[in-house]
Amino acid sequence: MKTLSFSLLQRLMAGDDDGSKVAASDAAGGASRSRDSAATGFLREPLVQFAAIGALVFAADAMSRPAAKDERVITVGKALRQSFIDNFDEDKARTPSNAELQKMIDSWVASEILYREGKALGVDRGDDMIRDRIAYKLQLLIFDQIRLPQATDERLRAWFEENRARFDEPERVGFYLTPPTTEAQARRWLDDIGSGRDSEELRDKTRAILARPIDSLAPAFGEKFRDALLELPQGTWAKLESKEGWHVVRLDSRRPGEPAVFENFRDEVLRLWRADETRARAWEAVNRLKASYTVRIEP
Repeated sequence: MKTLSFSLLQRLMAGDDDGSKVAASDAAGGASRSRDSAATGFLREPLVQFAAIGALVFAADAMSRPAAKDERVITVGKALRQSFIDNFDEDKARTPSNAELQKMIDSWVASEILYREGKALGVDRGDDMIRDRIAYKLQLLIFDQIRLPQATDERLRAWFEENRARFDEPERVGFYLTPPTTEAQARRWLDDIGSGRDSEELRDKTRAILARPIDSLAPAFGEKFRDALLELPQGTWAKLESKEGWHVVRLDSRRPGEPAVFENFRDEVLRLWRADETRARAWEAVNRLKASYTVRIEP
């Protein structure tokens, strides 16, 4: 009474793309086929079944033991939140933003939900692995039950346009960059380079940055640096300030971007669309399960 067989789970989760009714001919042995169909007619969407199955497991389990008061409560404590912050950047260059921290919390909460639902379904039976292993097993089960709509050209083209930045060739620049230093030192380097007196040590430390996408310049060097670099005449050395300090820079090349053509990327679009759709539908399933939980985030 406390477990559901995997074959029964598959039958309960089965469904085609147009949302046809789930066959439940084996779900209540001895009852007629018509009675089974009526009893399970509400099972139309494959991913919704995890909530229903979880409820069945909890109901059966409650018959043999009292339910813990907080088994549907997830608490994100101070220590856990601090661990997210500590592990965000191993170099400790910066701490996560509020949005990044919330994303890590959401991911952990989703993993905790999958772990608990996986335990309820008995997928951990005979397995002493940690909670992430159990959550991963249920995640695989969710992904296995997802049924994607037909990948028509119209649907793929619409997705392609929404995600065009992933396929378009960006505008790129190539430039030389000395190490960060003070403004006064950068001025001396600029004078030395202009008069041909730059040292071999400085030449060895000067980096050649090739075909760098323009969109990546601001996050790495700052918007002020990006704007000043793009205004430089090609082949001209100049003193520019970045987020790290002052540099002597020479813009060496600039290549315009090129929009992608759908027909040239159709196979890649299909692969990425399937991955994105599957991931999105899996998150929908987790969020449906999450609706039955209370998540507490301690201050």
